Amino acid sequence: MDKNTIVAQVGKKIAADILKEPNKIIKADEAIISSGLVDSFSLVDLALIVEDLYGVHIDDAELSADVFDTLNQLADLVLKRL
Repeated sequence: MDKNTIVAQVGKKIAADILKEPNKIIKADEAIISSGLVDSFSLVDLALIVEDLYGVHIDDAELSADVFDTLNQLADLVLKRL
């Protein structure tokens, strides 16, 4: 599993499942939390997506722009836990 694969997979799931825009492309370095693209109500959904796809746990305290705000940062977090 490499970082680019995680970025692509999670980006597609966010676009389809959270934003309901399956054709939207989310760039690897695009702010997804601080920009409001993914709102606070959808952060739990995002954590569940990551846990389902990769079997890694994300704590509620980590669901913030302080821990990850881009798909690149999220992929790094996942890779540390795999």
